[in-house]
Amino acid sequence: MAIFVIEDDAQNGPDHVDAHRTVGFVISPYCKRGFVDSTLYATASMVRTMELILGLPPLTQYDAGATPMFNCFQRTAKLIAYHPLTPKVDLYAKNTEESPFAQQSQKMDFSEYDRAPEDELNRILWYIAKGPDAPYPAPIHRAVFTK
Repeated sequence: MAIFVIEDDAQNGPDHVDAHRTVGFVISPYCKRGFVDSTLYATASMVRTMELILGLPPLTQYDAGATPMFNCFQRTAKLIAYHPLTPKVDLYAKNTEESPFAQQSQKMDFSEYDRAPEDELNRILWYIAKGPDAPYPAPIHRAVFTK
């Protein structure tokens, strides 16, 4: 068994890890413990790895050419019981009128996807996640031009 976890919305802004990457997790008794793999993978790499585990052929050219996540795995399972940690923060805490950027956030339209002002929201999320001393990375916007 293996569980693959990836962030849902990694595109278009440094409101996550940074503007060009995201976090992915693989959970399995066959995974290397305490191991960080810095190999460049894409979402298609996860799909390709799942296909290989299940003995399935590639679905598209993208997963066929994707780098499988071989580095994450070991040949034998390490069967260790899972013991969840109790969160050290209040999971039921809510922002108040005095929370940082509360006034700015209240003016944003969250009624539909992508209606809130992208850059302003990303800057607020960056500040809250990273603190006031972390410089905000420059957004990278790329366009593909065709003839």
